[in-house]
Amino acid sequence: MAHYDMLVIGTGPAGQKAAVQAAKLSKKVGIIECKEVVGGVCINTGTIPSKSLREAVLFLSGFHQRSLYGATYRVKKDITMEDLAFRCNHIVKEEVQIIQNQMARNHVDLLFGTASFVDPHRLAIKQAKETIQHTAEYIVIAVGTKPARPQNIPFDGRSIIDTDELLTLKCLPTSMIIVGGGVIGTEYASILATMGIHVILVDKRPWLLEFADTEIIQALQSQMREIGVTLLLNEEVVSVAKTGDSQVTVHLNSGRQVTAPILMYSAGRMGASDELNLEAVGIRPDDRGRLRVNEHFQTTVPHIYAAGDIIGFPALASTSMQQGRLASCHAFGLPAKMETHLIPFGIYSIPEISMVGPTEDNLKQDGISYEVGIARYREIARGKLIGDEFGMLKLLFHSRTRKLLAVHVIGEGATELIHIGQAVMAFGGKIDYFVENVFNYPTLAECYMVAALAGINRLPRPWVPEPSDSGPGTA
Repeated sequence: MAHYDMLVIGTGPAGQKAAVQAAKLSKKVGIIECKEVVGGVCINTGTIPSKSLREAVLFLSGFHQRSLYGATYRVKKDITMEDLAFRCNHIVKEEVQIIQNQMARNHVDLLFGTASFVDPHRLAIKQAKETIQHTAEYIVIAVGTKPARPQNIPFDGRSIIDTDELLTLKCLPTSMIIVGGGVIGTEYASILATMGIHVILVDKRPWLLEFADTEIIQALQSQMREIGVTLLLNEEVVSVAKTGDSQVTVHLNSGRQVTAPILMYSAGRMGASDELNLEAVGIRPDDRGRLRVNEHFQTTVPHIYAAGDIIGFPALASTSMQQGRLASCHAFGLPAKMETHLIPFGIYSIPEISMVGPTEDNLKQDGISYEVGIARYREIARGKLIGDEFGMLKLLFHSRTRKLLAVHVIGEGATELIHIGQAVMAFGGKIDYFVENVFNYPTLAECYMVAALAGINRLPRPWVPEPSDSGPGTA
């Protein structure tokens, strides 16, 4: 038995950053992982594998070159699961090695086994041959989530799978049904359709990704249909059954039936808290296994923190990293903060989407007077060079002060492009910044200037640049 300043449960993004931050403060830290490899869902079954799959598909399918060489252009005609797995496995191994090296460099003890609470300061770690116990002054729960698996869905790991099992398939199907049009379902639907797989995406809501800008989502749905996704919206699954001819049949509430060789269920995730024995410390998860925390990421037991997907929204790898770091900072009295109103969202569909700030609907509900400026990739030389003429960047700004309120992007590089607007918003900048400054040519960043000018031209009075006393190059 050893005593630690901090024990962290989980080696995903939140756990990694919590452990490293504590170690940087010269604390004795241990991090516990229940799987055989570090990295959690992010590295092994979620974020990194799915984005690796996306990059492999974009390259092998020649998707970005089709506007130049024709719709039938392919780098590789017959893409196999082995082609995709090769890239995914290579990147996952590299990322796992990076995490292991990072823990070793910072003298964080890496402990393998399944952790559970014995008492508020003691954890039991069940290993293959024995169970060991360690104590700590502070404990961070960063166990992440797992796919929701309703009892009425007959999962078998082959023809009816969850989102973590997609990359375990031996071969690619000719068609697939995806139930759930959230972020994961939308990403996988567009990725698979880009390879020529007929995807049927079923969701009970009238729109995909309802938290995003309506105009952006309309563009996404249009492009998804164009690459072969059948969208069945406002539809609920009544039952799922396997039929004798190696097909899965889904009965919908409208009376419609759809069939395909494989169904992937992608309707939500559950907090992976069921093996922690939280009852021993008086912490109660909600009905989806998630934990409630305060602004410092403390649970109802002050020395026990929780961070990452286990605490729910926004459940992003990027925010999880910051949450883990902030939990450690608070535990050891180091001032730190995160600007939660400027969190960027990245959705790695094809095309990708990113946003920072409110949507038009949000601004209308709050009674904020705003105007819109839009630039389309087809207007930008870089858009033609990279073969993306369908992308769009949208600026929302205050109609009186011209202060930048939000940025919404769809198209290649959206998740990178968003950070220019995020930085301007962080300093309270106006869209004047995009007009008064020079952008490299040809770049997608030009979209900011084009969109700003388009928005200014919609204002009811002539626009005259205001003198700035904040120095060159500032917002």
